[in-house]
Amino acid sequence: MHNSLPLAAVDYVVVGHLSLDLTPQGPRLGGTAAYAALTARSLGMRVGVVTSIAANAPLEALTGCATVILPSEQNTTFENIYTPAGRIQYLRARAVDIPLQAIPPAWRAAPILHLGPIADEVEPLLPNDIVPGLLGLTPQGWLRRWDADGRVWANAWKYGEQPLRQAGAVILSVEDVAGDEDQIESLASICPLLVVTEGAAGARLYWNGDLRHFSAPVVPELDATGAGDIFAAAFLVRLRATRDPWEAARFAVRLASASVTRPGLAGIPTPEEVQLSLVEVF
Repeated sequence: MHNSLPLAAVDYVVVGHLSLDLTPQGPRLGGTAAYAALTARSLGMRVGVVTSIAANAPLEALTGCATVILPSEQNTTFENIYTPAGRIQYLRARAVDIPLQAIPPAWRAAPILHLGPIADEVEPLLPNDIVPGLLGLTPQGWLRRWDADGRVWANAWKYGEQPLRQAGAVILSVEDVAGDEDQIESLASICPLLVVTEGAAGARLYWNGDLRHFSAPVVPELDATGAGDIFAAAFLVRLRATRDPWEAARFAVRLASASVTRPGLAGIPTPEEVQLSLVEVF
């Protein structure tokens, strides 16, 4: 196990694989852990990342984030192929699993703990010795399966109700469940707070028996990669700060919408976008 910085207390811990995303311009760093960590950092959080990645991975973008790295012979690697019928995704390689006990003791009571798997690499249920202020789940990686060729398909939730009830917020996209509204309704009946992102249409939030929709501003879309992860981190940070899910959703929608106007990690919120989103929320 490798630690990049002294493991002092942090505000936001994200657990999950960093990935290499194969693009026409070459491989680039991605994964929920990367986008969420950098978004939380841009929102003023002290950030810790627990991940598994190979020694050759380009981690320069995470400078300033404390990292705990479980060594792996290969990087989790995705290839996305875009067709008129939609995206076809392949998992080309996968790093090793990340046990929750890899979270350092100094981080186990962090204000925010975000479990952000991308390839079913993390268990969703916290052990008794990990007690964050707010637990956020982005189940994307638990809602995926892949065949012998690596092609990725949607998969039903398979971990029972307890992890969902334990979480302070569960955030997923319509794409994560392949548009299955019955599955969304089932999850909403279990989760104390469920957010479903809908791309350019914005997001909807289920809380206390209420359902509200939050429209996204119209922007020129260049690259939507990571927008859902940026939304999730912004939502969790703002929810922890305000205890108001509605305001957190409005804030997160605006930052995620701005992110799609730039490619890859360049979509991480700028200080100007953060301030503008805070002003526009009120």
